Amino acid sequence: MERLVDRFGREIYYLRISVTDRCNYRCVYCMPKEGIKWKPMEEILTYEEIAAFVDVAAGLGIRKIKLTGGEPLVRRGLSNLVSMLKSIRGIDEISLTTNGSLLKLYAEDLKRAGLDRITISIDTLNRDKFREITRFGSLDDVVEGAKALNRVDFKNSKINTVVMRHINDDEVVDLIKFSMDLGFDIRFIELMPTDLIKNWKRHFIPINEIRSLIEKEFKLEKDDKKTNGPAVYYRIGGIHVGFITPLSSAFCNACNRIRLTSDGFILTCLGHSDRVGVRDAIRKGDREELERLIKLAVFKKPKEHELLSENIHSSMASVGG
Repeated sequence: MERLVDRFGREIYYLRISVTDRCNYRCVYCMPKEGIKWKPMEEILTYEEIAAFVDVAAGLGIRKIKLTGGEPLVRRGLSNLVSMLKSIRGIDEISLTTNGSLLKLYAEDLKRAGLDRITISIDTLNRDKFREITRFGSLDDVVEGAKALNRVDFKNSKINTVVMRHINDDEVVDLIKFSMDLGFDIRFIELMPTDLIKNWKRHFIPINEIRSLIEKEFKLEKDDKKTNGPAVYYRIGGIHVGFITPLSSAFCNACNRIRLTSDGFILTCLGHSDRVGVRDAIRKGDREELERLIKLAVFKKPKEHELLSENIHSSMASVGG
């Protein structure tokens, strides 16, 4: 099997796939309150087209898949895509990131289809604050979804939390206790700038401060746990606590991923606007051209992000976060 290696010696084996730009939430750091203009469905890749792309990418060395959105579970029949991807030779793992609101409906189907693990985004345990952050969300729905993962025996479930000063930084310890009750790992993520948060620096809190908040209550024991992403992990009791530091301590030198957008572009870096269009090649069934375009995208992958010098994306929902 081939290996995809960029100009800087990084092996690229992890593909994040945005299956839709649509979402049933309007989180303050991700999407404007009025939403965004959805892409016409004829521009969105079908499940068969996504699978065809992954089949070519797997032949070049892609082994790990993460399904994202928008909110991936608002697209009907997602478990069918999981089944398709599980049958592709060379794919070792398929995971999903979701806001959790629909998991109570689909957890069992996803487990049956072969999905390996799920990460739920939860930024607060306060119902009113949850509504303010998500604008449409119900915390109760998400908690029910998290419990559904345990009922159908999903393993290695995680919670992702974007920590924002003056908004939810006072809940870090409570979120760890909540994760411990569920038996989930939890990862704390630094707020990233987008065009949606003009005063993002006011709400930015570096991971070192978050760790200090945690250490007032718990002892963090360094752990060598490795996942597909850039988190550095510690252990508290029976769970892992991870920290993702895109700004205070960039991890670009270890980046292992590319992204496929829902409308058929390869995004080489979340902190760059460069992209390579592959939809036409997919729809023509041109494997040779697809191989060329994937290799081109990996070649164009930048050395590091530019999140601190410009706001790249107006909506994370359009690129898969």
